[in-house]
Amino acid sequence: MAKVFSITNQKGGVGKTTTAINMAASLARMDQKILLVDLDPQGNASVGSGVDRDGQKATVYEVLMHSSPIADAIVRTESAFDVIASNRELSGALIELVSEEHREFRMREALQSIRDEYDFILIDCPPSLDLLTVNALVASDAVVIPMQCEYFALEGLTELVNTVRKIRLAFNPDLSIEGLLRTMFDRRNSLSNEVSTQLKKHFGDKVYQTIIPRNIRLAEAPSYGTPVLNYDKRSKGAMAYLALAGEIMGREAIQ
Repeated sequence: MAKVFSITNQKGGVGKTTTAINMAASLARMDQKILLVDLDPQGNASVGSGVDRDGQKATVYEVLMHSSPIADAIVRTESAFDVIASNRELSGALIELVSEEHREFRMREALQSIRDEYDFILIDCPPSLDLLTVNALVASDAVVIPMQCEYFALEGLTELVNTVRKIRLAFNPDLSIEGLLRTMFDRRNSLSNEVSTQLKKHFGDKVYQTIIPRNIRLAEAPSYGTPVLNYDKRSKGAMAYLALAGEIMGREAIQ
């Protein structure tokens, strides 16, 4: 049965979607069966994976609204992982689900029928703590938190940790924090190093050893609709996400 990770941070611009795409590609490169669920109405994870977000017969919106079976929304990518795409229609789900019973469990229920088909399911969350993110957290076993090592990131991290605690108490007692991923890291920046030290002090081995550096290839790859592994497999960004996939696999083996 697949392990389900929500990749989330309510602060935008921290490399969340970049992490979702490249984690999926790197784990797939290690012969893992991967499903990436794009739960952000912007649909960037879909486009960055090479999927036409507006040309699908079914998207995550139809899945959440029970108007299409989840199998009809799954698209195979050239990078050997599957995607459930998203587009602007998903914004409507925030309004339409408000009056529905068990609205927080829609994603969890949908994934139940296909969990045995994958090793990992990654959910790319929107940069907000709304009903879509709640659905992702309720459906997940654990949370991966990409974050930049800057002052305001610590404030946002506290809020996110509190949200995870509330979800655990209300809906999903097994939800845990899988790991904190330092992204867009510049070792020459003293503040980045200081915040990194604080993270390791407070979260210990929850902080991934792998660090994702600032890398122009990582920034360029989405405009070509492909993970950085396909765009430039020798780049520092590609090497870093392969290392992260290896670290994730190592943790799973220990567990």
